[in-house]
Amino acid sequence: MCLLQQLELITPFQLYFNPELIFRRFQVWRLITNFLFFGPLGFSFFFNMIFLYRYCRMLEEGSFRGRTADFVFMFLFGGFLMTLFGLFASLFFLGQAFTIMLVYVWSRRNPYIRMNFFGLLNFQAPFLPWVLMGFSLLLGNSIIIDLLGIAVGHIYYFLEDVFPNQPGGKKLLLTPGFLHSPIPTGPCQE
Repeated sequence: MCLLQQLELITPFQLYFNPELIFRRFQVWRLITNFLFFGPLGFSFFFNMIFLYRYCRMLEEGSFRGRTADFVFMFLFGGFLMTLFGLFASLFFLGQAFTIMLVYVWSRRNPYIRMNFFGLLNFQAPFLPWVLMGFSLLLGNSIIIDLLGIAVGHIYYFLEDVFPNQPGGKKLLLTPGFLHSPIPTGPCQE
């Protein structure tokens, strides 16, 4: 999306989250494109891409290994909650919140990993989303989007990892069966 915008093939106005355009003009692509746009090329864009790739990969290879359907369900659950909160908070692009959600879930599932931020700050992994939010604040960005990512990440983590292990708790987030359905990979049959 960033490349298309840099080439002036699209504008952010065609991508942003706008409930009126989605529900009244049926521009449903905005439900997805607002997660895919991270702004113009620059430090913030590359920072988001690195964190999105790194923590998405570590979650997929770590706690979601062999559980692709559950991984996809986390994406859908997080995207749904962010969209719902976005309706009330007038947020236009949710990609950074999605990245922070992934970082939050990874950091809570790996609480004993020591982190180092630009060689200046040492801390345990659960503090990483808060460090990123502070860094975002130093860059002059609004922290509302980071707080949304942290909140949605915490809701997912609590419902998936904490509440089921409490006395009387049970698993509330059940991956829908259609996500478990195998996709045929064999040759076409005539």
